Amino acid sequence: MNYPQVGLRPGEERDLRTGKLWIYENELEWAEDTCQNGDIVAVLDAKERFAAYGFFNALSKITVRVLSFDEGAVFDRAFFRDRIQRAWDFRRALGFSDACRVVFGESDGLPGLTVDKFGDYLSFQIVSLGMERRKQEIIDILAEIFAPKGIFERDDLAVREKEGMVQISGCVYGSVPAQVEIREHDARMLVDIPHGQKTGHFLDQQENRGRIAPYVKNETVLDLCCCTGGFSVHAALYGAKSVEAVDVSAEALALTMENARRNGVAGRVTVTEANVFDLARAYADAGRQFGCVICDPPAFAKSRRALDAAWRGYKELNLRAIRMVRPGGFLVSCSCSQSMTPELFLQMLREAAADAGRSVRLLEALLQSRDHPACLGAEQALYLKGYILQVI
Repeated sequence: MNYPQVGLRPGEERDLRTGKLWIYENELEWAEDTCQNGDIVAVLDAKERFAAYGFFNALSKITVRVLSFDEGAVFDRAFFRDRIQRAWDFRRALGFSDACRVVFGESDGLPGLTVDKFGDYLSFQIVSLGMERRKQEIIDILAEIFAPKGIFERDDLAVREKEGMVQISGCVYGSVPAQVEIREHDARMLVDIPHGQKTGHFLDQQENRGRIAPYVKNETVLDLCCCTGGFSVHAALYGAKSVEAVDVSAEALALTMENARRNGVAGRVTVTEANVFDLARAYADAGRQFGCVICDPPAFAKSRRALDAAWRGYKELNLRAIRMVRPGGFLVSCSCSQSMTPELFLQMLREAAADAGRSVRLLEALLQSRDHPACLGAEQALYLKGYILQVI
């Protein structure tokens, strides 16, 4: 099949040939008049040689999202089914089954598509117009492969409007209850698929929640930005003396306590509704200390332009978190801001420790769970990073 064509500026093919998966408007020299938003286009280099196929959208800063580097690729139903099946087979080979990210966009060769599995239910998001045009086909394939009880669309994302799509949310297959129970390690966790954060639950921290056991046993724990209590419940299950879970959302805290009750640890978990910056300042100024502080805030930097302000926010919060750790205790600090690279985040922690006047040792580096593989050609795919530190 002949696809409409776009041409790269001289030199831009170098990054593409090393695996880059996004092509911006200023990297294109020309585009044929037949290119329509949502189309699959053939990308040519400056010498008009084939470089890739991708989804085209002139409304987006990301004008082309690479779909394949195979010049002979055929983009029929079988192509998309094969990619989804391979993505699921990969997760199962890693040991995931009950709850995991099944499709992680570009990293699985399906740009703009996210699919999460929560037990017998699926939740998905689409942020590329090309994938949106194939939405019903994607839903049919998911139903065929997983035979779920329900599939929920969580396309209530502002970024869709920048791509020329409307925000939408609702059940598109079967039925989905208000809450679904999943298993994470030894924990039973409730997920609110229709209304929870992102697609219903932060699966990207799933493996990291299982790594805190050595740092919380017999300790007092402060969990800042606890959301629905993933770290809090695990800390209590792993033997923490007490856990204070802090979040600005009353709804999230209600689900945190329900999760604590479901796991038999409600007697050691308390919740505090507060702005974490205000609470951390008050606790640090009052000299309160804990055996382990967990700090997992939402993204402070949505773009590189916001990085300076994000740096200041992360430093302020972590400086106080370090002060709140008793001598010999632990800090688990994370960031999901794409622009805050692991190197920058570690440098910020160094400066926060220095300003706090505390000696700090690095014990573990954390990344997003393996069901969120970060394709090296897609910088945005590696977004979650964290460190487990001991504060001396």
